[in-house]
Amino acid sequence: EGVANNAILIAHDVAAVDELPDEDMQIGVLLALLQDDAKNQSSYLTWGEGRPQAEVASTLRRDFLVSEERADKLAWTEPELCDDTVVEIDGGRHPVVESQVEHFVANDARLNAERRLLLITGPNMGGKSTYMRQTALIVLMACCGLYVPADRAVIGPVDQIFTRVGSSDDLAGGRSTFMVEMTETAQILNNATERSLVLMDEIGRGTSTFDGVSIAWAVAEYLHDHPQVAAKTLFATHYHELTDLALTRPRVKNFNIAVKEWNDQIVFLRKIVKGGASHSYGIQVARLAGVPQEILNRAKDILSHLERPNGATDAPNPRRKKRNRTRLPKSDRPQLDLL
Repeated sequence: EGVANNAILIAHDVAAVDELPDEDMQIGVLLALLQDDAKNQSSYLTWGEGRPQAEVASTLRRDFLVSEERADKLAWTEPELCDDTVVEIDGGRHPVVESQVEHFVANDARLNAERRLLLITGPNMGGKSTYMRQTALIVLMACCGLYVPADRAVIGPVDQIFTRVGSSDDLAGGRSTFMVEMTETAQILNNATERSLVLMDEIGRGTSTFDGVSIAWAVAEYLHDHPQVAAKTLFATHYHELTDLALTRPRVKNFNIAVKEWNDQIVFLRKIVKGGASHSYGIQVARLAGVPQEILNRAKDILSHLERPNGATDAPNPRRKKRNRTRLPKSDRPQLDLL
């Protein structure tokens, strides 16, 4: 648990404190270090009020020394906190994922007054969610006074971190997956501020395509346009139509996860680059998952037809006979006949 905002600024003084002969003196100096730092005072009052001094001092010592030692070992860096509403990360990494893989591809992140909403497209399995989550984790760790997994990090004030990620339902509560998704989305839209960091990961998937695109588009516009929100937002989507938002919204910037195509297969580069993606490579990912080749071939055939202007899924069959239709009297026809 990080005890104080930007507590790492006084971490270098802790080694000298341990050389003091008297434990009460050590506690007093540690508390004085924290209280004398104006940036840490409000966090200290919130966390330390009413707690025994020995507990506070012990936690401070543990956080400082352990964080500094691990930071050197893991190549983490000391973040810089500022008063501007910005998130600037160079060479950011996910602290958990990078410990599980042989080579983790670091990425930059920039959110400021001119770049409030990053619209992220690209393939399934490409790394969009990892990129978004590592950004949020770095911001959270910096605000807790911890070193961060990045080459450089400048973090402005952040009042809340909102996430709409993954899918789940609430069967006992009578809420479908889509209802849970919309409830979480509403919570974000009704409470986010310009100091908030918002992660929106593929909203609108649990309903029809047109409904989903429309909802995702409207939500992105709201986060960009609303004067009382204008939150710093990472918005991942497979609805490539949304990339057109950058043409009319000046603070929307398109980014995508780079891939290379080779022999009808894809190679994930894990690097976020400027511009929107035109494909999600869902069929290629299905192949990686082990879906039978017969289904993959049929899926490609259907996709090629769906991408035609008329959206036909089957070529016309000249031998197909017309079915005889029994026409109802006009008075017995259903209401939809009027349309």
